[in-house]
Amino acid sequence: MENSRVKKLRKEMQRMHFDGFLVTDPVNRCYMSGFTGDDGVLLITEQDQFLITDWRFERQVEHDCPTWQLVLTRDYLGETCRLAQKKHLSALAFESTINYDNYSFLDENFPADLAAVSAVIESQRSIKSEAEVNIIRESCQLAGRGYQAVLEFLQQEKDITSITEHDVAVFLDQFMQKHGAEDKSFPTIVASGERSTWPHAMASSASLKPQTMVTLDFGYFLHKYTSDVTRTFAIGEQSKEFYQLYQIVQVAQKATIEAIKPGISGKQLDQIGRQIITQAGYGKYFNHGMGHGIGLAIHELPAVGAGSQDVLQTGQIVTIEPGAYVPDVGGVRIEDDILVTQAGYEILTDFNRDYREL
Repeated sequence: MENSRVKKLRKEMQRMHFDGFLVTDPVNRCYMSGFTGDDGVLLITEQDQFLITDWRFERQVEHDCPTWQLVLTRDYLGETCRLAQKKHLSALAFESTINYDNYSFLDENFPADLAAVSAVIESQRSIKSEAEVNIIRESCQLAGRGYQAVLEFLQQEKDITSITEHDVAVFLDQFMQKHGAEDKSFPTIVASGERSTWPHAMASSASLKPQTMVTLDFGYFLHKYTSDVTRTFAIGEQSKEFYQLYQIVQVAQKATIEAIKPGISGKQLDQIGRQIITQAGYGKYFNHGMGHGIGLAIHELPAVGAGSQDVLQTGQIVTIEPGAYVPDVGGVRIEDDILVTQAGYEILTDFNRDYREL
């Protein structure tokens, strides 16, 4: 039985004049086949769909993707070449993320033409089905519950200095997994005080302190799909400049989100928010892109940044995450997950993002 994802890929193969497609990327392998194992490759031809893996996964394949033709071996690429010869393939597309040793093997042993391709399946993945959107919406709702739980955890603690950044990350991890999350999609960022000016500061043993700010950036897989959220909050009263910085970043995010619609480019979205932060005098402190797609992976297409030529399409889900990281003042980042709709957009992480002091 041909699933809709394979059908779309075959149409693209036909357009690109390939009669075979080798899938080696683990996320793409799962997306195309539903196989949840951690080893193997897919060979998709005009008529066949082979899952080539080893004996550890025989029962798992029967459960995950019984309609795929299972080939059990440890010689994945050798078997790919043998099947290509058997099926008389004339041109094989392979993913450009393959390592050099595997490319060299294919180059020496494949019996027909080879061509590296990029972002073929990734582009297909970027446009979510209704079922995928519903899963990510549920994942985002769980993220909101997790964030609220962290705030309540901190508010209940009489001595905030007894809590470390690592404690916050562990608490969040336990809460999310208790409520159904499978795993983190990246190491949770908990950055307090001056460390909040490090955009990607992993949670450390540093204790939280009064009159400081905390940036919390986290993502968790739920039914294989991830959310990605950032909130910045304050512990006690902050300086007037920090409060103003927060308002500027929030205004930039709001303006960027409100511009989302099919047909706008990632570059245009980046310009909208970045211009607001720059005009306020903090442009040099916004040193990363505006956002990215999410789904089965934490970073997917489309890209939302100064160099992006990607054009947003209905069904894509992107993060919008402007930030500014000012030494001796503090860092602010606010990130939400946004569904591109025919009418414009829907905020999936629709929970409190206003300035907050605990």
